[in-house]
Amino acid sequence: MPMNLPTKPMLTLEAARVALSAAEAEARRNQWRVVIAVVDDGGHTILLSRLDGAQWSSIETAVQKARAAIAWKRPSRLLEESVNNGRTAFLSIAQGMAILQGGVPIEVEGALIGAVGVSGVKASDDEVIALAGVNALKASLG
Repeated sequence: MPMNLPTKPMLTLEAARVALSAAEAEARRNQWRVVIAVVDDGGHTILLSRLDGAQWSSIETAVQKARAAIAWKRPSRLLEESVNNGRTAFLSIAQGMAILQGGVPIEVEGALIGAVGVSGVKASDDEVIALAGVNALKASLG
């Protein structure tokens, strides 16, 4: 009897562009100079945008925030809150991930397919930008 493997949605380049475009629009609307990273479910960068005037140190931070969100399957804000509330052990397992607010996972049909990470302004504003990207992608899927 042939075996059937499960199927799952995946983050395509086209879908990543939708998320990035919406995140950029939110940042520009607020005149925030940020870096926006979109990663797949393995934490690999699909797209990255450094808006004019954004500091270069935010490049890797945005990617690492997105990686944290997909690796831990939750907004990176929750990880930062855990550390701030005394769970500093999280810092020992960062493994190329930024335990900082600004990374939001992308969930489609119950599957985590990637994440958006943003760095460059106040952490809560970074998350606003990331959420704009994630929400626009979800809305475009119907």
